[in-house]
Amino acid sequence: MSFTRVILIGSCIISLIFCSCEDTHSKKTKEDVLKNEKETANKEVEQQKTENSIPKNDSKTLNTAEKEEEPFKLTNENMREFLLEYGKNNPETLVRVKTKFGNIDIQLYKESPIHRANFIYLVKEKYFDETFFYRVAKGFVIQGGNSDRRQMAQRRHEIGDYTLPQEPIKGLTHNRGSVALSKQWVDNPSNRSTPYEFFIVIAKQGAHHLDGEHTIFGKVVKGMKVADKISNVPVDGSEWPKENIFIKAEVIR
Repeated sequence: MSFTRVILIGSCIISLIFCSCEDTHSKKTKEDVLKNEKETANKEVEQQKTENSIPKNDSKTLNTAEKEEEPFKLTNENMREFLLEYGKNNPETLVRVKTKFGNIDIQLYKESPIHRANFIYLVKEKYFDETFFYRVAKGFVIQGGNSDRRQMAQRRHEIGDYTLPQEPIKGLTHNRGSVALSKQWVDNPSNRSTPYEFFIVIAKQGAHHLDGEHTIFGKVVKGMKVADKISNVPVDGSEWPKENIFIKAEVIR
């Protein structure tokens, strides 16, 4: 074999070796790229699945949910519509106020529909069950619907902050046994009623100086002797009974 032929054969062998190594490297590189691309694609798919599984903070949805969760409260803006509708569905007119001295039955007037419905609503909501006859003005009135208990303040907060418009009934005056709602005496030119506190006139001659100042929405039809007993209990300097006179109220019919 000539020297030239040997050189040619050697050159071919070296070329084959280099070509073989180059192909192998290229093949490995392509496989790695495909593998990396596949792994990347799988990660993106998994990430997308994770993102889709997390609820999005849709502000409109959240606002709606929060609004639905807010408890209903009475206000000056919604109380008229609510109480008139409530009165249609709850037409009762006789309420019994229970005390340790006995019961007082109060007949409510249909002619004062907002005040009647308000009183029925508070009775059915068990508001008065957290209150006392907290004021005794001897020979004048006894007043209930308030207390110094924390539960009472909480109940007022839950029910709402509102007042009631006057509902005068023609010819009705503050005679003995009349039941009316109290009112705020400051910044209240239209004599709106406070919804929570009521009073019963004890004075035999009535309390006619109050005519036009309060809405009379009922009268005692049974239990004035009980009211008189309450009016004679010992009180402190602020007319608060020295012993609490708890109230329980229920709708009779």
